[in-house]
Amino acid sequence: MADLGFPTAPVDVMAQKKATPNVADVKTREQAEAVARQFERMFISEMLAPMFQGLETDGPFGGGNAEATFRPMLLDQYADAISRGGGIGIADTVLKEILKMQGLE
Repeated sequence: MADLGFPTAPVDVMAQKKATPNVADVKTREQAEAVARQFERMFISEMLAPMFQGLETDGPFGGGNAEATFRPMLLDQYADAISRGGGIGIADTVLKEILKMQGLE
């Protein structure tokens, strides 16, 4: 079976956010790349959210508080998988701008 890029173990999104430096704290190219990837994941997650807002989930197996609680986590996982699979190109542009701002080019 082909590897679709989905994580085989749960991804700790909060640990990723804490490990990624702020743009103002970027000192190396690796830190700049991490910030750019985090920005792309966040952007993708925000763009996916409206796609799920109009879905009817009420019924015997959906809806309720659990649906509202876990949907943002699902969107974060989708965004992470998309960005790890090559993303949509935003990270490259953001990386160039960060490197230019920090004088790391």
